[in-house]
Amino acid sequence: MSSNFNWDDLRYFLAVARTGRLTAAATRLRQDHTTVSRRIAALERALATPLFERSPQGYGLTSAGRRLLVTAEAMERTAFAAHKEIQGDGPLVSGTVRIGAPDGFGSYFLAPRIGSLITEHPELRPELVALPRIFSLSKREADIAIGLSRPTEGRLYARKLTDYRLGLYAAPAYLAAHLPIERPEDLKAHALIGYVEDFIFTPELDYLPLVAPGVVPQFRSSTLIAQLQATLAGIGLCVLPDFMTAGAPGLVPVLETISIVRTFWLITHADLHDLPRIRATGDFIAREARAARALFMPEG
Repeated sequence: MSSNFNWDDLRYFLAVARTGRLTAAATRLRQDHTTVSRRIAALERALATPLFERSPQGYGLTSAGRRLLVTAEAMERTAFAAHKEIQGDGPLVSGTVRIGAPDGFGSYFLAPRIGSLITEHPELRPELVALPRIFSLSKREADIAIGLSRPTEGRLYARKLTDYRLGLYAAPAYLAAHLPIERPEDLKAHALIGYVEDFIFTPELDYLPLVAPGVVPQFRSSTLIAQLQATLAGIGLCVLPDFMTAGAPGLVPVLETISIVRTFWLITHADLHDLPRIRATGDFIAREARAARALFMPEG
């Protein structure tokens, strides 16, 4: 091994590998980006091989970088285990953890509760990416992902968070101005709100055909939050999760016999699952979801 090899440079390598950008890695490490660049360059010189492919889109791992990532993450886990063994109870929970979540769950459920996680672990720096998409944990787009289906491929660890119920909702003003709705067939005479088909990122979201087969939505959006706002504005009827409409008193259920159940899963990569910051954050989200079961699956 080169005498210039510095173990500490692996921290910088992990941060860049997980974020794909020097500036984002610098923020995680609380350093400036020039320091991060210098440490990565030093590591590549010590190993006599490029670890990243630089492009305008960011930093991507080379084949050597992917091999080093496995070793570096194993060393990280060992370091945390050593800390826990010496310190006893209470492993160090610190650093950045990025949570990728669907926009509705992330913005309406998780964001208002994240302060409790920070209070519990003051050295933790959570990042919430609330977008209607699937997050790739293998590409380190997130450390924890909230998904709508259990993964069947890859080195992933998944646990069920909660089932949640969706129903058909409308604003009272819309209902007052349009024909009454007494059965599903009546929906053909009404404006519906749904997803842009190209942006239905998982089959579990394609539920409008289950409610109104053959009906083309009057308005479509790629995000659930925009659909909620359009429904509140009286544009039409929309299938929405009960946990979101509970905070929107301007909406009422329509055809209460319509009830769709979906599931949220908490997913982590096997290589990161046992890291204290990942485990603490995952346990917190699971605990909050359990405590809010009545919000996700209301009775009656």
